[in-house]
Amino acid sequence: MGGMADDLDILRNDTLAALAGAQDRAQWDAIRVGTLGKSGALTGLLKQLGKLEPEERKERGQALNRLRDELTAAVEARGRDLEEEALQARLRSERVDVTMPAPSVVAGTIHPISRTIEEMTAIFGAMGFSVAEGPDIESQWHNFSALNTPDHHPARTEHDTFYLPPKAEGGEARLLRTQTSGVQIRTMLGSQPPIRIIAPGRTYRADHDATHSPMFHQCEGLVVDRNITLGHLKGCLIEFLRVYFDKPNLPVRFRASYFPFTEPSMEVDIGWSKATGEIGGGSDWLEVLGSGMIHPRVLANCGLDPAEWQGFAFGMGIERLAMLKNGIPDLRSFYESDLRWLRHYGFSAFSPATLTEGV
Repeated sequence: MGGMADDLDILRNDTLAALAGAQDRAQWDAIRVGTLGKSGALTGLLKQLGKLEPEERKERGQALNRLRDELTAAVEARGRDLEEEALQARLRSERVDVTMPAPSVVAGTIHPISRTIEEMTAIFGAMGFSVAEGPDIESQWHNFSALNTPDHHPARTEHDTFYLPPKAEGGEARLLRTQTSGVQIRTMLGSQPPIRIIAPGRTYRADHDATHSPMFHQCEGLVVDRNITLGHLKGCLIEFLRVYFDKPNLPVRFRASYFPFTEPSMEVDIGWSKATGEIGGGSDWLEVLGSGMIHPRVLANCGLDPAEWQGFAFGMGIERLAMLKNGIPDLRSFYESDLRWLRHYGFSAFSPATLTEGV
């Protein structure tokens, strides 16, 4: 029996030494399986009990059971120790120094053009206007002819308008719209009065300098109903300008002008100071938009009887109003993608446009 007891001592000592030297769960698991698994060393010894004599088998079995309990307890204890060591190592490696400053994250901002469109939509929306859209590529009829613009008008020349090839051979050349008035024509053709819309969007003209861009944005408005007068036009635009610039007493002036699609036509000026650039201050005037009563021919071109329906229209440059309100000196900077400029003039996405939002 001495030889048998010796092999159990050797197994115990070897297993305990191996457990003590295990560095991770993979090594620990290999020791566990090699000792207590189905093909492990201790399991192999238990399977040999059937070959022994009854008395010897009893004594040997008791010794093996005691050893199994001892090694099982040792294996589980070492397993818990390794789990704790792994947890502590992870905590050390993932430790965060809460005294360190947080990494700087620069939030994006809303472009002044987008914010100005949002403000216009909010103001005119409160007056009952809806937003209408149309294609950037227009026919000459929608962009010029339906708007009472004659063939010899300078706006139709290639010096002012970008023309595109016709869709089919022999067809009429198309163009990039020079104004969003085509949306007004499409609205009158596609719906019955009363109509009250604004049409913000991109427009294109062959011009480029500090105050002009070949691509820019316009917002045009259209109202068609019975018994519409100049008083309605003036009241609508005065209210818009005073709310947009957040100047309740902003001086507004209407000057006689000429547009082919309105009669009478008027330029709209606001009071400002040429010396300081202050809106509403000083004794100077600044033109900001054009307007007028819809020409009877335009109504007739859209299938509306001018004797029954009247209306007014207006149009303004979105960049121009954004520059005036936010003190932006150069139109070209809107499209240069300068992050410093965008962060300076941009608006937080968490401050939505309101009816009285100022600079």
